[in-house]
Amino acid sequence: MSKISKNTLNLIYRAGLLDAVHPLWANRLTVLAYHRIADPNGAGFDTFEPNVSATPAAFAAQMDFIRQRFNVISGRDLVAWLQGEQSLPTHPLLITFDDGYRDNLDHAWPVLQQRNMPAVIFLATNYIGQATPFYWDLIAYCFYHTTKQEADLPLIGLQQWHDKASRTAVLKKWLNSLKKLPDQEKWTAVNQLPRLLDVSISPDTFAGLHLTWDQVRTMTATGIEMGAHTQSHPILTRVSLAQARQELEGSKNRIEAEINQPVKLFAYPNGLSTDFNADLQTILAQLNFAAAFTLLPGPTQPAEAQQKPLAIRRIFLHHQDTLPRFAAKVMGLPRLLKPSG
Repeated sequence: MSKISKNTLNLIYRAGLLDAVHPLWANRLTVLAYHRIADPNGAGFDTFEPNVSATPAAFAAQMDFIRQRFNVISGRDLVAWLQGEQSLPTHPLLITFDDGYRDNLDHAWPVLQQRNMPAVIFLATNYIGQATPFYWDLIAYCFYHTTKQEADLPLIGLQQWHDKASRTAVLKKWLNSLKKLPDQEKWTAVNQLPRLLDVSISPDTFAGLHLTWDQVRTMTATGIEMGAHTQSHPILTRVSLAQARQELEGSKNRIEAEINQPVKLFAYPNGLSTDFNADLQTILAQLNFAAAFTLLPGPTQPAEAQQKPLAIRRIFLHHQDTLPRFAAKVMGLPRLLKPSG
């Protein structure tokens, strides 16, 4: 869809062409993948901008768009359907959030409550209630606050930047290189960055970035479901199967103990085709997960979801998505243009 111009998307949206074909796709399962709901251009924002899925205002507009065209289901509805216990409504849609950021509570939860819309939040449990940042947020913070304009970085060597755009390009280049490393090597490199960029990190620098367990319980009591997203958020194909099992089981057990409810849903960290495999799906099945979610582009045909319940597609969202672009994604235009994708 990147080849479709903004003007073309606007024309398609305003002409009502997406709404015109929407009834033809009534049975497809649509799962939205959000991360953060925040304003990356707001005062004080100094963490990883690409992880922001929508501003608060855009999220509210997106939810209004959704409830006019889709039937929003819960994670429990999906599990019951996968297990043959109930059918799904036409145009079923599931709303999900990854990681467990505090802004899900501050900005997404009120919008969902006002519209009586359920959702699932996938928690990386080692970060809940902690001031420990995800590595991408630590990296972004260091690049935001450094006064340096060059650094000799592990993996990619001497890098220079002179403005926000070039600094962001270096940040993304290094982050992409880090993702290819085994988890322990990745953190060894990341932990060097504050020194290399001469940035001070205090124990409370990232306080309040993530949900607490009390907040998780509050949201759970109002119909927001919690799913597992590992303990420490490694890319699971980059760790041993024994460590992967520990990450999966530990995350599931911790959430169940905290909220006193079974956890049946899981989302793969990073979620691309190289980030999960049959061995991981076997472990998930052994741990009684009923469904697992990727970031392979959706929507999903019902038969595919039933055949591959541990590899369900989702639609990745970004704060630069205009409402016409959001509409095109949610209505399945990218998959329509690439039906084999």
